[in-house]
Amino acid sequence: MGSLIPFLDLNLLPDPIICPKLEPKLEPVDDLCSQPSTQELPNCNPNFQPISQPLLSPQLNPNDSPSQTPNVSIEEDNVYSEFYRISELFRTAFATRMQRYGDMDVLDPDSRAIVAVQEENRVSSLVVSVRRKNQRSAELVRITDLGMEDQRYFRDTVRRTRMVYDSLRIFCVAEEERRRGLGFARRSRGDLRAASVMKDRDMWLNRDRRIVGSIPGVYIGDLFFFRMELCVVGLHGQAQAGIDYVPASQSSNGEPIATSIIVSGGYEDDEDSGDIILYTGHGGQDKYSRQCVHQKLEGGNLALERSMHYGIELRVIRGIKYEGSVSGKVYVYDGLYRILDSWFDVGKSGFGVYKYKLMRIEGQPEMGSAQLRFAQSLRTNPLSVRPMGYLSLDISNKRENIPVLLYNDIDNDHEPLYFEYLLKTVFPPYVFHQGGNGTGCDCITGCSDDCLCSLKNGGTFAYDSNGILLRGKPLIFECGSFCRCPPNCRNRVTQTGIKHRFEVFRSRETGWGVRSLDLIQAGAFICEYTGVVLTRDQVAIFTMNGDTLVYPNRFTERWAEWGDLSQIYPEYVKPAFPSIPPLDFAMDVSRMRNVACYISHSSSPNVLVQFVMYDHNNLLFPHLMLFAMENIPPLRELSLDYGVADEWMGKLSICN
Repeated sequence: MGSLIPFLDLNLLPDPIICPKLEPKLEPVDDLCSQPSTQELPNCNPNFQPISQPLLSPQLNPNDSPSQTPNVSIEEDNVYSEFYRISELFRTAFATRMQRYGDMDVLDPDSRAIVAVQEENRVSSLVVSVRRKNQRSAELVRITDLGMEDQRYFRDTVRRTRMVYDSLRIFCVAEEERRRGLGFARRSRGDLRAASVMKDRDMWLNRDRRIVGSIPGVYIGDLFFFRMELCVVGLHGQAQAGIDYVPASQSSNGEPIATSIIVSGGYEDDEDSGDIILYTGHGGQDKYSRQCVHQKLEGGNLALERSMHYGIELRVIRGIKYEGSVSGKVYVYDGLYRILDSWFDVGKSGFGVYKYKLMRIEGQPEMGSAQLRFAQSLRTNPLSVRPMGYLSLDISNKRENIPVLLYNDIDNDHEPLYFEYLLKTVFPPYVFHQGGNGTGCDCITGCSDDCLCSLKNGGTFAYDSNGILLRGKPLIFECGSFCRCPPNCRNRVTQTGIKHRFEVFRSRETGWGVRSLDLIQAGAFICEYTGVVLTRDQVAIFTMNGDTLVYPNRFTERWAEWGDLSQIYPEYVKPAFPSIPPLDFAMDVSRMRNVACYISHSSSPNVLVQFVMYDHNNLLFPHLMLFAMENIPPLRELSLDYGVADEWMGKLSICN
């Protein structure tokens, strides 16, 4: 398949040593683009000869004899001598010396260096730190002891970066579909386009340093659909290879150091039992992923051995085939592992391979891959997995397309069983008679970009062909009862009910909460927030009895964050059409409610509220539709930003 954009090995730098070709540990399922052309990326030219001269040495013409070498002037020689003299003074004054015990070099106890650096390799950074833009740093750092504020900051940074990536990727795919027409055979690689654009704008994270250990803001269990997204957040810096490492040419001690690996079963000798991994080195495979020659202790293989020698932990990301994924598989971050042993062995194909035994470091949260397997078993037969704790296998009583589970293994609270399940919001009858006569499109097979409903939304639909929200708007007009288009129209996303298996569960932290047994893609529809709509006068009566109400005008405008490409395009303007007047109603959920009512509050939510209209034209009473702001892994709790108090009530309204 042709490449939409060329991309380069993120660690590619001129290396004076000409080595045999190393086959990267490729992913067998995730399609990647073809090799970039040499015209677009001259450094990828297979005939490219790296420069091996020292940075401060005068360059020689290969056709000149040694006698023709230009002489360095006396003044220049004095400058170089003075520079090295000052560099040596700084090095001897401030550098932490190596201490020698027996035949081993040991770092000074006060030093925080990750690997031992020999004295002759300690050169002033002024000489070797000149880097091109967007090139990864070779500096190894370990980030520890972050406070709560720092953790929240880094988490928010990662979430916003991933939100921009997802929004841009979806936008690129939609533009490609619009240009070529729906149903074209070739799959658009919006993941590559989005990563390339963000890289050009210096939006990739952790490029200024090579982090050993955990990446701040990335949690165990976080899911990614594409390899390029791992590069964007700095979790794994190789677009194709399964071993990410600092090459020897960039390492401070002249040895390659591995920082992360991807385990996806690309090599036949891999063995994965969760906490223990027998990982096979890279190289020696043909184009059919069959081992055909012996592996060599070089590149990533040598980097893994050196990381074992220095006791450097590795980040482990597992690539798993997943039916609900956009790319056919998911990449889940499973935490930190240490390399316990490495050896050269004969593989199943009869060729020599390097093997590494990894063990997961204790005291970490449960692996995300284990959560995926557990959620899958819950989807098929929940009672066999959890014989105790389920209060109901469907609190909707078959009103929803998919059963909604109720689980409590903490206490004897059965409160959700006492409410009537409300599938759709109940509006006052006069809402359907105000707002003018109903108008709709005349599309027969499906809505086109120039139909009436598209014009009502500003000339473009809010969803792509898969029902993913392209970007948030103040209000979305969906096709309704006045339209002639079929029920499967692309502009009827929120009217077809829930598409994920939800579980209302008892939590010690949030009371009742909601989680999904399925992976929810960023921008996907979740459900409607339903209730009985009350006017301001009715609210005054209900609040006298202390009944809990939900106020739609209090929900923060998180919809404006989804699809916000202002960091990419300076001319981007927040959508202001279709506009909506201030909302002046509340929703009673004291007797009738649905699954959305149990979603907990958070100031950093993973779910947003989008106002939608389809069954009437009264702008004062829109539906409250919920969409995912990020990729939500199975069994991760959903959260909403309910907003702050207003003049109606002096407290935050959270119905549970």
